[in-house]
Amino acid sequence: MDVPLSHFTVAQWQDGKLQQAQDDLAEETPVALIYNGVSHAVMLATAQDLEDFALGFSLSEGIVSSASELYSIETQQQRNGIELHCEIASERFVELKQRRRTLAGKTGCGLCGAESLEQAVRYPKPLVTEEVFSASVIARGLAAIQSQQGLQQKTGATHASAYVLADGSIYLLREDVGRHNALDKLVGALEKIRIKQLRLPSGFVITTSRASFEMVQKTASAGVAMLVAVSAPTGLAVRVAEQCGLTLVGFARKDRYVVYSHGGRILNE
Repeated sequence: MDVPLSHFTVAQWQDGKLQQAQDDLAEETPVALIYNGVSHAVMLATAQDLEDFALGFSLSEGIVSSASELYSIETQQQRNGIELHCEIASERFVELKQRRRTLAGKTGCGLCGAESLEQAVRYPKPLVTEEVFSASVIARGLAAIQSQQGLQQKTGATHASAYVLADGSIYLLREDVGRHNALDKLVGALEKIRIKQLRLPSGFVITTSRASFEMVQKTASAGVAMLVAVSAPTGLAVRVAEQCGLTLVGFARKDRYVVYSHGGRILNE
């Protein structure tokens, strides 16, 4: 699939002069997630890495409990957007119908369209891991992530979620106009690695956004024990992170960060 960019001729005011310029903008595309022929959600997303998105969304939303229950993903381009046709296990589809909701996803969207509090706030299982990370690895990860955000460099309009290894290098990175979508894409890509390799190398997630409850829930549900955000967390995010054993870091910069939960996972040199 082509890089989701649009090119516009704009009027640019700079150095006291108005002049014509060319600008690249990120595209938002309606992406419908359809399970066993029934539409479940329509998200506004960046139209790349869509199979990762479908798998990650399905896992993060609890639609399937493992990748083995998602049998196939078929991408169909439609006039007004893209349809992701997902074939899932019949047991999971029965459960999905029982708690079916209609989502209208928007950029930065949170818990859209949930029909009950139980559906909206799903607490992740406690993390069982002894992973620890050097304090300096956060700064190294932040520095490394910038050079790999191709869409952000061209448009200034996308978020990224990256899986960072213990040495600070970027193992995987996904981008999207929506922060939740970027993380779902990363979760899906990581699960594909697990399927092939059985286990992931030790690492954590950096997100270029704030850390809401959903970002914590998605990270912990993927079995990742540390989430680093460049902006603030919410109170609910901190409480859930504390409960499930996730190390939550906010306001991350090259020379500072704030630890909100389970700081023992970060070792000061």
